Amino acid sequence: MSVNIVQIEPVPPEEDGHTSAQPLDPTTSSSAYPNPALLHYRSGSSTPGSRPSSPTNSPGNGLTRFSTSEAPPDWVPKMQRRTSARKVGVERAWYSKKRVKGIVWVIGLLVFFFLMNWVMLLRLQGHGIRSESGLRGNSSLPSVSVTIPEKWRKIGRVKKAQKGNYGRMLALAAHALAEGQSKPEPKDLWLEPLVPSVSWKPCADQRSWEPNEGKNGFILVTANGGMNQQRVAVCNAVAVARLLNSTLVVPKFLYSSIWRDVSQFGDIYQEEHFINYLSPDIRIVKELPKELQSLDLEAIGSVVTDVDIPKEAKPSFYLKHIIPILLKNGVVHFLGFGHRLAFDPIPFQLQRLRCRCNFHALQFIPKIQEVGALLLQRLRQNETHPGPLDRYLVGSFAEPVKKQTKSRAKKASRYLALHLRFEIDMVAHSLCEFGGGEEERKELEAYREIHFPALTLLKKTTTLPTPAELREEGLCPLTPEEAVLMLAALGFNRKTHVFVAGSQIYGGRSRMIALTSLYPKLVTKENLLTPTELEPFMNFSSQLAALDFIGCTAADAFAMTDSGSQLSSLVSGFRIYYGGGKMPTIRPNKRRLASIFMKNSTIEWRVFEQRIRKAVRQTKHIQPRPKARSMYRYPRCDECMCNMTIIS
Repeated sequence: MSVNIVQIEPVPPEEDGHTSAQPLDPTTSSSAYPNPALLHYRSGSSTPGSRPSSPTNSPGNGLTRFSTSEAPPDWVPKMQRRTSARKVGVERAWYSKKRVKGIVWVIGLLVFFFLMNWVMLLRLQGHGIRSESGLRGNSSLPSVSVTIPEKWRKIGRVKKAQKGNYGRMLALAAHALAEGQSKPEPKDLWLEPLVPSVSWKPCADQRSWEPNEGKNGFILVTANGGMNQQRVAVCNAVAVARLLNSTLVVPKFLYSSIWRDVSQFGDIYQEEHFINYLSPDIRIVKELPKELQSLDLEAIGSVVTDVDIPKEAKPSFYLKHIIPILLKNGVVHFLGFGHRLAFDPIPFQLQRLRCRCNFHALQFIPKIQEVGALLLQRLRQNETHPGPLDRYLVGSFAEPVKKQTKSRAKKASRYLALHLRFEIDMVAHSLCEFGGGEEERKELEAYREIHFPALTLLKKTTTLPTPAELREEGLCPLTPEEAVLMLAALGFNRKTHVFVAGSQIYGGRSRMIALTSLYPKLVTKENLLTPTELEPFMNFSSQLAALDFIGCTAADAFAMTDSGSQLSSLVSGFRIYYGGGKMPTIRPNKRRLASIFMKNSTIEWRVFEQRIRKAVRQTKHIQPRPKARSMYRYPRCDECMCNMTIIS
């Protein structure tokens, strides 16, 4: 086997979370490896130029310091010699039998303890499962089966898959949820730190500059990624158009082999509202003038790809490199545009324009808003009780709900939204391992070769961190098993209504068993909406993602499992901007959680609860946007929101 290949391929994590032994390196000092000649000499055979080994440790063979090579004297009676030999033989036989009995006794004791541990674990799991089935009640929400599969009972499989490693913790969680039905939930579970959060108010709609004439030329933008990446790209393009005093053509979306969605801007967002709302800031048109449409933009050097622009480039880059192209050709096409504008340093009003675009100018089309309103009504099990963010998400479709409120006073059911960022693209790109063994590794490697060829090349040419090291650093997405353990430890009771966003979870239904077993009132948009209502959105992943965005943003509490997810970032920012300090978001620190999950085979549930709650509580601090961080996710900054405490 090639040494380089051994070093590059991820090493599967050991059961205790440590990495396995390092591969042999031919450059290692010779002291680390025994000399073959020395091994040969120690084996008892002679080598050229060496003396034969002395069998001094072989009883009854060879010479000793008290023996002689001469025959025993004639006066030693033959009977005495026979008796002595017979006695020695009996002693040896007795010693051998005693040693064998001792070994058998130790092995038997170990087997006994193993069997007792197995029986106790099975009883604990069985108790948790029976507790679940006993508490299973009727619900008007659709739900899926909550039966824990028989394979969780087979301890022999625990070491083969990581999801099996959580069998003990899942059983403890089921037991805790069953016993906690009569206990109140923690007071801060559905709340944000109220006083510091309510002092921030939205104010990105305030303007203090003159409209942009857009006289330096036209900017075409083709954004890459899914719906959420494209949303960020659009707002960055708006800011660049203002910076360069150019006219923005309504952005287009690049077809992705991952998302496989042909949706364009007008299929997701309201074009007229976008153009009109931003008209005091920049000039926006729907298409290029006819005299420019016939140009071969690539031939004249007007195509600028994402490779040409540094990630999070500063405004000076655009002023230095893009303005000359605009002035020369009258048009620039940003192809594959995404995270290509820095968050700092950016002029104050330009930063505010990005916030204005994200929180005010981009509104979903009526088709999405109407079905989104249906989704929210069914999530709350009450068609008469709109949430505080509904009108920002579904527009006028929230109004009919308000009119019925006078006739019915039934309280709306609150729900928790959980974004499981565990699709195959995320799983493959993370380079982590999730308990599927060799079959999983081959499947993810094949996916990377097709969809992430640059990552595959990097993996072959560079020594990358092992999956265990990535997990220790908190760089792996939480699995569904880890997510449900976090929710149970935080104190969400078994009756909690849980809306799960995300489609095509890697591993399918088998990966969701832990969630549906502990939280039977778990639903997705596919459960709540009829096939007829979903039919217009099928095969359009971005439009389906818009429904998930609505369901998560309007939730009474939102839990993310991957802080790097664009949907989670945009949802949490939207909840901060419009939530008035009453829309809590759970942002787990995956590095801290990883250190807790590594102890899953020994940690007690009470200790697990305490550590998880502490880790999550530390992320709930209210603070302004950190420098160079996204205002889409952290809008608590002077450019996006006004701190009323400072103003007063």
